[in-house]
Order: sequence, then structure tokens, then C-alpha cells
Amino acid sequence: MLAGAHEFWIDSDNWQVPPGAPLIASLRNGEEFKGVELAYIPRRTTRFEVVQSGTATPLSPRMGDRPAVNTPAAPGLAVIVHETAPSTLTYKDWDKWLRFTAHKDFPNPAAAHDARGLPRTGFTERYTRHAKALMAVGDGAGADAATGMETEFIALTNPYTGADRIEVQLLYQGTPRPDAQVEVFARAPDGTVTVTTDTRTDAAGRAVIAVTPGFDYLLDAVVFRPGAEGAAWRTLWAALSFHVPAR
Repeated sequence: MLAGAHEFWIDSDNWQVPPGAPLIASLRNGEEFKGVELAYIPRRTTRFEVVQSGTATPLSPRMGDRPAVNTPAAPGLAVIVHETAPSTLTYKDWDKWLRFTAHKDFPNPAAAHDARGLPRTGFTERYTRHAKALMAVGDGAGADAATGMETEFIALTNPYTGADRIEVQLLYQGTPRPDAQVEVFARAPDGTVTVTTDTRTDAAGRAVIAVTPGFDYLLDAVVFRPGAEGAAWRTLWAALSFHVPAR
């Protein structure tokens, strides 16, 4: 297990569907690209939609629906967007915070924490999730774009076009986020998952990820900043999931 960090992402058993078939996808939480399927809970969601050709259509599943996404879509690239309401976690174990911040690439966490006069136990982290998934209807033609989430990945390469490398851009508050760690989860057809943390964005917030046909991918990046509303820290998690078709 990876330092207790739990990712949140949009997943599917069928990333590519023929025209006329519904898009079906799940909300998941877990580690190493494996986790539990979450039921749709409206109060935990602030935004849920599918974007195609620049047009966003709200998704309105029923309370408790699993999978959370079951919707018709036009031919082309479909971008599922999901943002969560804030949640709060209380840290009773200082070492757990240090492991988490080290894994998610927050520099000098102890110095930053102590400089603000914060206690080392009993402090809180308030977090939100900002997830996107790329799915294909028919040939999946089209392009991803910024959706206005506070942090997000943009796929500058459409993974359904047969590319060997996928270029992405990471945004925070609408501007490129430079020198940020991009954690890459690659899931093989047999379910084996490889996790790497050596990818970083450049000065323009861009990164290139080598991909393997037939694999699923999850990209993750976390923003740390001082908290508000009684929380010591605020974290914002960007996630992008997609499939690379076999050839």
C-alpha cells in the first residue's frame, strides 16, 4: 500500500461503446487503481456531467445508484466530469501526515506546518476531488478541454487515436501548474497495476506519459495549501482516467 493515500477516480469496464449504446462508469475510491465502487450521493457531489464537443450535459443519477454513470451519448469523445463536496479528515498520527505529504510531493511539510503554529496531532485536512474520465463512443473522435474545475488535467492527446504517448496539461485555478508531480497508475488487461511518481510537469504545466495499448490509466496530482473554516490544510486532488485501445 502507498502511504495511506486514497485516490478517487471514474472507472469503467467498457471505455469504448458503439454508437447508440450507453456510457457506463463507476465512481471509485481506493489505492493502486483498485478500490470500492461508490454509490451516488447527491450531498457529496457538487458537479457531475458529461461534456461532448464543448457542451456539458448534467448527469442526474438517483440516490444510491451504482454505477453512477449510465447515460446515452453522441458519437465522439465523451468527458465525464465529477467534483465532490469538501470532506474533512482529522490526523491523530503525525507520521501518517508526513508519509502522505511525502508521497504526494508536498515539500518541507514539517517546516510549513510548524511555521503556522499548528499542532502535530488533532489537526484537520479538508479535501475535494476533481475527476475526469475520457470515454469513446464509436471512434471517440474529439478533444478534451478545460472544464473550469479548480484543478484538473486536460488531455492534449486523445488516447483513442492510437498514440504511443499521451500529453496532458495540469491546471490549478485556471492556470498551468508547473513542476508538479504526476502519479501514473497503469493497469494491464490482467489487472496488474504499475505505479510511478517520476513524471513532473514542465514550466507550462505539461507532461508526456508513455502508454501501452490495451491498458487503463489513472493520473493523479494533489495541491496542498493552508486551510480555512477551521481546517489546518486544504488539499485538492485532480484525477484523469482513460483507456488506450489495443491494436
